Amino acid sequence: MIVGLMTIELHIGGATTLKEKRRVLKSIIDRVRSKYNASIAEVDYQDLWQRATLGVAVVSNETSHVSQMLDTIIRSIEANGGADLVHYNIEIL
Repeated sequence: MIVGLMTIELHIGGATTLKEKRRVLKSIIDRVRSKYNASIAEVDYQDLWQRATLGVAVVSNETSHVSQMLDTIIRSIEANGGADLVHYNIEIL
């Protein structure tokens, strides 16, 4: 069993309230869950309006599949337009 973990730091420039931030994050989280069947959640900066950290986990039996899934997810989040990608880190166990 291969587990891929990724943390993603986002900047949500258009958010002026936590409600706006959560609306953008909910859209990203729902899309990743339904399209890629990955576990994803907000894991840090819950009280900041324009900053968020998401944690993503993917499980497979092949390292290449895990790596491909995480790369696809990060490209999807970048293309979303609701948030700017600041930094991401991938760890494969």
